[in-house]
Amino acid sequence: MNKIQLTVNGSAIEPTVEPRTHLADVLRDQLDLTGTHLGCEHGVCGACTLLLDGAPARSCITLAVACAGAAVTTIEGLDEDEIAAELRVAFTREHALQCGYCTPGMIMSARDLVLRLDHADEHAIRVGLSGNLCRCTGYAGIVRAVSAVIAARRQRGIAAVIGAGRTSLGPVGSQPGAIAAAASPARPAATGIKRSGDLALGSLDPSEVMPAKSFDASFTVNAAPEQVFALFGQPKTLAACFPGATITDLPAPDRIEGAISVAIGPLSAVFRGSARIDRNAADLSGRLIGTGRDRRSRTSTSGQISWRMLPIDEGRATRVALAIGYSLSGPLAQIARDGLVRDLASRITTTFAQNCDRHLNGTAGPTETPEPQRLNALALLLDVARKRLTGLAQRLRGP
Repeated sequence: MNKIQLTVNGSAIEPTVEPRTHLADVLRDQLDLTGTHLGCEHGVCGACTLLLDGAPARSCITLAVACAGAAVTTIEGLDEDEIAAELRVAFTREHALQCGYCTPGMIMSARDLVLRLDHADEHAIRVGLSGNLCRCTGYAGIVRAVSAVIAARRQRGIAAVIGAGRTSLGPVGSQPGAIAAAASPARPAATGIKRSGDLALGSLDPSEVMPAKSFDASFTVNAAPEQVFALFGQPKTLAACFPGATITDLPAPDRIEGAISVAIGPLSAVFRGSARIDRNAADLSGRLIGTGRDRRSRTSTSGQISWRMLPIDEGRATRVALAIGYSLSGPLAQIARDGLVRDLASRITTTFAQNCDRHLNGTAGPTETPEPQRLNALALLLDVARKRLTGLAQRLRGP
């Protein structure tokens, strides 16, 4: 038995392994990192692909003892990675996954291509992914997804990284000083991984947040459009009106950092993140662009909310028209069906509108802001279910 030193997803560990033990078995059996899948176990199918010192490698044929001193990044280590987040959205949008067994390894190889390729070349992408086999999709959606991410990043001025950051030749995992290079627990430097949360808020723009789903909504407030628009320029007051939202910092007039707390029965989630607000006083419109993550469930979200104030009742009231786009990835995304999200958004919007109305019409007092409210998703779900059952019963009864 041998004790070796590894840095796995930014954490230093010292597993004890037999000389014949493969790296994939150490990750799955000792560390419970089962996102690294085992398929052929001959280094052919690519399902076990991960990053060793920033380079893709087959963990099913890589001996663990040969990786002593290396920085290992598994699919779990890409939860907050900027490129992986864009790939997950693109894979969903382009229908690039079905059973999902090959997807972790495919994302690892695709991430390397996004880093290296100067432009979205279909032939180069197909060659780069030729070591990752998929029995479901036919590859067309995968190629489109990778191509879209490369093209979008190059259009935003993010240049390709020559050699994907590799500075020396030789087997991955064999470079000296890998532990020191990956000393940061948040982001192994050798892999070039950039957490989405590390993005400068001032750089957030619509092209960096690519919603997978979108829908429209609206609500009415008994106040003039100019008053409602002014309220939307007061982040702390606005957050207090929104169920479950809190502001933790205002680093700039157009930047906010905060959290949204959600309770679903005994389960709870706190999405912490950051956003940028753009406002246009000329047409009383604006937009919020942000990202957030619940560390406990490892669920991430990103999205945009655009609004416009439209006068009604001869300008004495306002209809706020909303365009909402969002992406959700992680365990909690499993319950986020489109219809359910829209129903919940409708209920949340109603509560938000009522709170805004009370504040603008003096119910909260001239200087007092509403108390922050916790978003109880279970109550909202039950109400949505009740309304749906009522509607179903009415349809079954007929006219």
